[in-house]
Amino acid sequence: MGKIQLQIAKMKNFLGETLFRILLFVILGLILFVSMYSNVKPEKLDLTLFSVADQTIRSPITVEDKESTERKRKEALNNVQDVYILKKEYTQNRVDLITSIFDSVSEVKEDIADEMAKAENTDKAEPPVSVQLEKVKQKLTDNETKELSDSVFIALLQSSNDELSIARDLTVTAINYVMSSRIPQDDVENAKKRLEEELKYTSLNSNLKNAAIELGRYAVIQNEFYDPNATEEMRQQAMEGVEPVLILEGQILVEEGQLISRDIYRQLELAGISDNEHSFKPFVGLALLILILLGGLYFFFHYLGVSQDIKHKYVLIVSIILVMSIAIMKVLSLFLKLNYSEIAYIFPAAMGAMLIKLLTHERLAVAFSLILAICGGIIFNEGITATVQVTVMIYILISGMASVLFLSNHNNRSKILQAGLLVAAVNMVVIFSLLFLRNGQFSGMEYGFYLIGALLSGIGSAVLTIGLIPYFEAGFGILSTLKLIELSNPNHPLLKKILTEAPGTYHHSVMVANLAETACEAIGANGLLARVGCYYHDIGKTKRPQFFIENQMNIQNPHDRLPPQTSKNIIIAHAIDGVEMLKRHKMPREIIDIAEQHHGTTLLQYFYHKAKKDGIEVKEMDYRYPGPKAQTKEAAIIGIADSVEAAVRSMGHPTHEQIESVVRKIIADRLADDQFNECDLTLKELETVSNALLETLKGIFHSRIEYPETIKQKVSQA
Repeated sequence: MGKIQLQIAKMKNFLGETLFRILLFVILGLILFVSMYSNVKPEKLDLTLFSVADQTIRSPITVEDKESTERKRKEALNNVQDVYILKKEYTQNRVDLITSIFDSVSEVKEDIADEMAKAENTDKAEPPVSVQLEKVKQKLTDNETKELSDSVFIALLQSSNDELSIARDLTVTAINYVMSSRIPQDDVENAKKRLEEELKYTSLNSNLKNAAIELGRYAVIQNEFYDPNATEEMRQQAMEGVEPVLILEGQILVEEGQLISRDIYRQLELAGISDNEHSFKPFVGLALLILILLGGLYFFFHYLGVSQDIKHKYVLIVSIILVMSIAIMKVLSLFLKLNYSEIAYIFPAAMGAMLIKLLTHERLAVAFSLILAICGGIIFNEGITATVQVTVMIYILISGMASVLFLSNHNNRSKILQAGLLVAAVNMVVIFSLLFLRNGQFSGMEYGFYLIGALLSGIGSAVLTIGLIPYFEAGFGILSTLKLIELSNPNHPLLKKILTEAPGTYHHSVMVANLAETACEAIGANGLLARVGCYYHDIGKTKRPQFFIENQMNIQNPHDRLPPQTSKNIIIAHAIDGVEMLKRHKMPREIIDIAEQHHGTTLLQYFYHKAKKDGIEVKEMDYRYPGPKAQTKEAAIIGIADSVEAAVRSMGHPTHEQIESVVRKIIADRLADDQFNECDLTLKELETVSNALLETLKGIFHSRIEYPETIKQKVSQA
């Protein structure tokens, strides 16, 4: 265990697990707040009304300019004209009225004519005009009799029927013509004059013409009226059609050397710049954002399905990598003041995700990429305080996600650089997409800078990952995938030792590794850890290799000459010796545990029964391995595979049925002996392990066709 782990253990013991984790997140939150403080702190500006701006000022936020919006709405409202409607039915109504007057006069004239016809034999004279006038008025309403003069009715009464018919037609035609046009209230008199002009040059006699003109003038009235509902609807549509006036984020409010007018000063106030020295909102926003990010990360760790020790280790690793990444960001962001906006794309965005993917968990790497992207969007905000650079945020997020994806199936050091190149290619595509989305004009040199930044980001991430992984592995005692692959190298000193001093044990270990890896992967356990653990699980046999049957080539079994007690001690010692040797070589704790636990507390049945057969009084506990029992699935499965491989190998040419019988018996015996009580293997998983072992063994010990030369050799040897 490294020094870092010792310090962590001391702190956890002093504070307690929960308090330790909370304290760690609080410290991490403070570091993030301090690192982004300057990026959200409102810049102190000397801004007064009617002064000259000493620098170009952009809006840090998008906000509505309500005053300008209201002004535009009022202008739109004032441009809306009142709506007037034409009452076409008024024309017909007035024509009918005038027609009814002519009809009334005609009726009176006909009545008088009838009366005169009946009185032919008498000397009765025609009624006077006054009587006729009275009869006409009786047929009309008070309104007509009051508005029209008596001379009109007298002229009509004194005219012949033909003249009346002509006068009626001319008058109605003139009324229709004049009232077919709009006649507003202030144009009624002009309309009457137009009608008068229409009738002025007719062939009617003077009295009848004057009567027709007066009737026409009386008929012409206003036919255009104001419509308040339609007018209000038009005004409402005009106001709704006005888009809100927005001050956009990044919009230039005042340029260097420009006079700050009242309107500009008002916009500065809306953007929160005029009096930003005492503003605390950006800091509250930053604190809340950090609280959300770290709160989500805390609960992510809380529900992560690993042990508490590993969980604390993961928390520290993620925290350290996050702080390192933020520190690199801050250093690079200093170049933004020199107008190097492309510097953000040089940031090794995939480094943190790669490290966390290789050292901890893939899901943690994804969560880390999201947090780092948000922080990067704030830190690389190009000097616009209290804003987020969305393009940089997208770039960092996609770069981190791509690294997690490309490392999924490339988990060794030789492939990290390849993954870095792939990330660089993704970075280039992302940069081009973001630049094209802006639809801006960039020179060839600017495009070149962006592409170089993307390439450096990808390769730099890979190089930093390769360089930093050994320190994390050493500091935290992490058995990463890369470390396991290194330990599986046949050139490792301990593996060379097994190969040269105990070749039978080496072959046995390789066979057990094949079985254990397949079985572990079948139930979702760490197959690579099982394989590497198998390579070293019998390292203790190199101390006395000839006492183990797989190494007894052309020699007599020494146990035949030894008492069972001595043989038992030698066999049991290989687990203890193996642990000591692995510790001396500073092997990972997981490998040491496998060597110590793969036999659990099983009984050395052969020597136990041999001792009892020899009449020696023995205790069963004396012939059991000291343990402990398997604590992990990998250790339990390696123990099963170890026994199965040895048993099947000793059978010579086993059949499929014999192999299945041996596998199921060994698992049943270990289950009955309570060897799986301290690990979380379920019965369903044991069944899956059994099937996986059977499939692998059948592939190894499949039936082979014996060729004639092989048969002849066997006969000659016999």
